[in-house]
Amino acid sequence: MSDVRIDIADGVAVVTLDRPERRNAFTAAMGRALGRAYRDLNADDDVRVIVLTGAAPAFCAGADLGGGATTFEKPDSAAFSASPVDPPAFALRKPVIAAVNGHAIGIGLTLAMQADIRLVADAARYAIPQVRLGVVPDAMAHWTVAKVAGMSVAADILLSGRTFDGPEAVRLGLATRCLPAADVLPAALAMAADMAANVAPMSAALSKRLLWDTAIHGYDPTRVAELETELHLRVMGTPDAAEGMRARLGRRKPAWSARLSSEWEDLPQF
Repeated sequence: MSDVRIDIADGVAVVTLDRPERRNAFTAAMGRALGRAYRDLNADDDVRVIVLTGAAPAFCAGADLGGGATTFEKPDSAAFSASPVDPPAFALRKPVIAAVNGHAIGIGLTLAMQADIRLVADAARYAIPQVRLGVVPDAMAHWTVAKVAGMSVAADILLSGRTFDGPEAVRLGLATRCLPAADVLPAALAMAADMAANVAPMSAALSKRLLWDTAIHGYDPTRVAELETELHLRVMGTPDAAEGMRARLGRRKPAWSARLSSEWEDLPQF
């Protein structure tokens, strides 16, 4: 996993795309390593929040174009997938924050779009330019961009392949906040640390699951209300529900006890 570095502290796992000499250009090996990292961290009860970032100065410059004109030759393998990271970040049980601390081009940006929250660098360049290279956007971008920012924004970004900066990414609804590049990762870590300390892991996992399942399956408000009721009944009366109130009344940090690794299987199937 030399292309992907993992650092864990205080419930926060920082996953770093680590090919700085190539501006973290994406390779098949990096995709496999990122998928393994996601699976391992998803199963680790000591990890409550994941931060995805890139080794400075870029987040990910896109696919490694070292093959020149042959980069996008038709692959021989039937195993080829345009979504090379399995599972995607939105399928994990932990919140995933993309600390987009520099340029994010092509799959660099489409992978960030699979995260739950995105913070971006103000002066960096962003684009999903595949249509300008004779191919098409990847990593489920036709779905994630449209769900996160809307159909009009998706058409603008995906069909033009144009480049834009951090402030425009926020205006378009592709990111939550825009900061100087040096401040992006610290801001993401501060957000992750707060969530790791104060948010019940089971509650976060259930809320994330319902949020993304609603996007995937197109639940109407009535169905969402039914599922919210099911999830309330799942957590009400549990030790964490009592601990949350005790911690609030005692003005202290909660000590959560639910373990996703052993308790998630009993959850209702949506």
